[in-house]
Amino acid sequence: MINELLFMNGYGVYVLSAFGFTLLSFSGLYVITKLQFAKEQNKFVAKFGSLNTDKANSAKLQRINKEILANATNN
Repeated sequence: MINELLFMNGYGVYVLSAFGFTLLSFSGLYVITKLQFAKEQNKFVAKFGSLNTDKANSAKLQRINKEILANATNN
């Protein structure tokens, strides 16, 4: 039973290698995306982390920021 599942009538090597390659590719993309997100998050905190409440409130009142916030809450 297990041998039939692994060999798949001669196609087992192809199927399992394709599955392994896909799993490896997705894992690599996940790690790269996670690292890039952390980098961008650190840049954001470095630039905007020290906003005081007056600047934050004025940013919320701007038209483009209202559109961005409205779209973010709808998702």
